[in-house]
Amino acid sequence: MPNSPEYSVVSYGRDLSDAYLAAVQAAVSGLGARILELENAAGNGFTVSKLYVGYDGGLPRLRRAVEAAAAAVPAKPGGEHSAVVPPSLLEDARKLLVLDVDSTLIKQEVIELLAAHAGREAEVAAVTEAAMRGELDFAASLHARVKTLAGLPASVIDEVGARIELSDGAELLVKEFLAAGHGVAVVSGGFTQVLDPLADRLRLSFRRANLLEIEDGVLTGAVSGEVVDRAVKARSLAEWARELGVAPGHTIAVGDGANDLDMLAAAALGVAFNAKPAVQAAADAVLNLPQLDVVQHFVKL
Repeated sequence: MPNSPEYSVVSYGRDLSDAYLAAVQAAVSGLGARILELENAAGNGFTVSKLYVGYDGGLPRLRRAVEAAAAAVPAKPGGEHSAVVPPSLLEDARKLLVLDVDSTLIKQEVIELLAAHAGREAEVAAVTEAAMRGELDFAASLHARVKTLAGLPASVIDEVGARIELSDGAELLVKEFLAAGHGVAVVSGGFTQVLDPLADRLRLSFRRANLLEIEDGVLTGAVSGEVVDRAVKARSLAEWARELGVAPGHTIAVGDGANDLDMLAAAALGVAFNAKPAVQAAADAVLNLPQLDVVQHFVKL
């Protein structure tokens, strides 16, 4: 099988046990796949082991075998996971990485930080959680949450912006992708006024978010224009890929909530980052570590 498609089976965790790695390797070999190369890497708080394999049986079958093998190994604290990366993301071609913002690129939910200034944080947080689980329509939930901000001075936007913390490894991930000549974009159900300074600082290729309506220096409790919902997120990924000349097979998306599901499905590799259960179940890869830069190991940069 000299011309078999080449896949990458990426295993990652705080630590990787010999039993786990042996189980994954046995599953790959048991399908008749040829192991072409083994590569190990480490980051701040995680380890990675990558198997490059030649296999003719298709991506779904390879993923099922690896998932079954991984599930059979007793779980370790911090978890051990494996992702099967399709051949397209191992090609020497320009790629596009699209990230959700709240609870993905950054550690917080911006609307909850804003709501805290209005004394409505707990109420807004409960609605946010339900929306991210997919229990509420995102657009309707956004309008309801933003309404609680009515009357706040626009200065709270800068105060909240100063409190934002990038997720661990986020800045490194962005730098690595950009340095390799790839595109990095963010699309958010949050707010342009908070996102723009961060996107400028990280030198991102594209950004999109909702626009808070401000009149006479005060938040009106409304957003202007089209709400960035799950359909807009998926459409943004496709739009930006076309603008960069990136093929759909060379796209990666990362998110944590139901609002990200369409975007994750549209990408060649959809990654659930410390995500809600429904998102983990639907994603191609599950990353339950705090270090976002693990994502760089899912592709050949």
